[in-house]
Amino acid sequence: MKKQKMLSEDLVKLAIAALEDIKAQDITSIDVRDKTSITDYMVIASGTSSRHVKSLVDNVLEKVKEKGVRPLGSEGLDSGEWALLDLGDIVVHVMLPTARQFYDLERLWRGAEQSRAQFSSEPDQE
Repeated sequence: MKKQKMLSEDLVKLAIAALEDIKAQDITSIDVRDKTSITDYMVIASGTSSRHVKSLVDNVLEKVKEKGVRPLGSEGLDSGEWALLDLGDIVVHVMLPTARQFYDLERLWRGAEQSRAQFSSEPDQE
């Protein structure tokens, strides 16, 4: 039996729930489907320390793997200032507040639909 691919929106919900589980701050999702072909959504969150940033990304990684999603790659897990998790349909960025303010991805993608509450943290159950 072939495994069905998780919908982008459900993957965003799952990532947000995993971030909320261990107290990520200022979680934002940005719909970039009309802006780039690289990914559908970007999820951006802040951690309180380098260790927290790594823990947040590790938790997202664990939760998506439980659902059968294979990450395409990750970056920055060693430094802890900015970690990226590429899940194909979504890219998760977790940063320290100083890095987030400096790189300002929200401004970079201004015009793309941004939401702090578009997705509830519970994936649809089917």
